[in-house]
Amino acid sequence: MNDTQNTEWTPAGPCAMVIFGANGDLTRRKLVPALYNLRESGLLSQNFAVIGVARGIDEAAFRERLREEAKKHLTGELRQEIWDWLAGRIYTVSGNFKDPEAYTSLKQALARVDEERGTEGNYLYYLATPPSFFSEIPRCLQEVALTAEEVGRWRRVIVEKPFGRDLESARTLNRELLSILDESQIYRIDHYLGKETVQNILVFRFANAIFEPIWNRRYIDHVQIMVAESVGVGTRGGYYEEAGALRDMIPNHLFQLLALIAMEPPISFEADAVRNEKGKIFSAIKPIAPDEVLQMAVRGQYGEGVMPDGEEVPAYRSEPRVPAGATIETYAALKLMIDNWRWADVPFYLRTGKRLPARCTEIAIQFKRAPFVLFRQTPVGHLEPNHLVLRIQPNEGISLAFSAKIPGPVVRIGDVDMDFFNADYFDETPATGYETLLYDCMKGDAGLFQRGDNAEAAWSVVTPILDVWSALPPRDFPNYDAGTWGPRAAADLLRRDGRAWRKL
Repeated sequence: MNDTQNTEWTPAGPCAMVIFGANGDLTRRKLVPALYNLRESGLLSQNFAVIGVARGIDEAAFRERLREEAKKHLTGELRQEIWDWLAGRIYTVSGNFKDPEAYTSLKQALARVDEERGTEGNYLYYLATPPSFFSEIPRCLQEVALTAEEVGRWRRVIVEKPFGRDLESARTLNRELLSILDESQIYRIDHYLGKETVQNILVFRFANAIFEPIWNRRYIDHVQIMVAESVGVGTRGGYYEEAGALRDMIPNHLFQLLALIAMEPPISFEADAVRNEKGKIFSAIKPIAPDEVLQMAVRGQYGEGVMPDGEEVPAYRSEPRVPAGATIETYAALKLMIDNWRWADVPFYLRTGKRLPARCTEIAIQFKRAPFVLFRQTPVGHLEPNHLVLRIQPNEGISLAFSAKIPGPVVRIGDVDMDFFNADYFDETPATGYETLLYDCMKGDAGLFQRGDNAEAAWSVVTPILDVWSALPPRDFPNYDAGTWGPRAAADLLRRDGRAWRKL
């Protein structure tokens, strides 16, 4: 995380970025556009290069394909001089990730870019691959002496999600990686932490003295964290059958948001200071016993339905690569309790799902209601609680809802929203969400990346839920229509506590 005292960022140092799985969607849609934006912002070193590694990859065709894709995925128009600069630094290595010859060829290519581009032996390996390669690729790199750091030369590995499938597999993956690399070399990426509003949470909490005194159980009734997607699984049915909504979203994206909202103030923005406080939150989440799962967690799967724009869409079981009787969840909701002084008795409700009415990610903090006693002899029937909402997508910003008197001779109360949108106050910088993360990794700042023990702590919370769900296949799937806000059981999860999901 970059020091907020700095008024300007400085370019990252010399390095070569190696992308394993360079022919994949992530490279075309996110990584290369992010590198383009970093160059346009002056944050890439002149001594920089990219090496794409994939089977059957051709350098000239690869560059041209990336150029065409960049036109589609950049938020502004492609500037030819910026693209020419980047394209001239794109190299390729063709090979199978399991083939030792591919790593010999990569070593030769890295020596070439060191000489041609002055990358000085600093290498960033991005594993945009299936999880089965997360430990195999570093092991193969080690065999050709491409992981060992020397004085003045660094080697770092970015690992995409999912980091494991459960607690046991996460521990195994950590153990395998740490037998090859030092923890300081491993960057477990979560692209949600590259979003401006997510990074703004700590600034909002700790740079404004008006909020921190009320950020606790005395004033906050509950917290809702939502990641809603209007799309279905599309052609990713094969992956989704292995993952499901809970694995895919909650131990990473939603837990990172929860940690930033709930953590104590770190002593600095230094990476381990931030991650130490996150780890305390994950460890403080009250474990869910197997006999509590059905009361604390809800799963759902969408059926056919009609989206708000009138589009008729198929059920999950009718999507490509999904078996007819699939029992994997496309919706998950949890009630979590954090067992520490600040948050005792304050529930955190998390929900995520596919084919919901809108694409929206937000954190809503609901405060406790003010005492009604003053308004007993007035026409006011009840007092609405105050809400603070941090919108992460699609329109990044913050809003605060409070009550005000409606003009007139009698006391009537209306709800008022104070809205802040990033775009209204600050110049918008073209972004994919990966720019800050790639830049930080090049600079050696791991503050926005998961540490191994944090990843394991998150899995320790959700693994008991996965175990129960695996042992008790759902009998009511599909249990919500596409275009609705999820299964009825999710509403009951809050209704039992006298609460309700926030309406958009």
